[in-house]
Amino acid sequence: MEASTKLIPYSVHLRPDIFTKLKKAAGERKASSLVRDAITMIIEGDDAYTSGFNKGLAEAISIIENDDNANLVAISGTSISIILADKIHALKVKAKKTARI
Repeated sequence: MEASTKLIPYSVHLRPDIFTKLKKAAGERKASSLVRDAITMIIEGDDAYTSGFNKGLAEAISIIENDDNANLVAISGTSISIILADKIHALKVKAKKTARI
């Protein structure tokens, strides 16, 4: 499973023209989410497809882990949310290249 879902604030200084383009590109999304996703993709060495796929898996795991019903049902003493989250986590695609940072 993911080590932590806690987010730590980090400030990034941008030129005014880049800031304006970022706000426009973000549209309805929050710009911080767009920047976070881009930084994560670069650091983890993923391509856009792999990064999006893994983010979707992480969101699915989060939904399952936070579902009251999934946490109430257990098989052989293990919560169904844990069983399903582990199976989804196993689908995570490893980075094909190493980041150059």
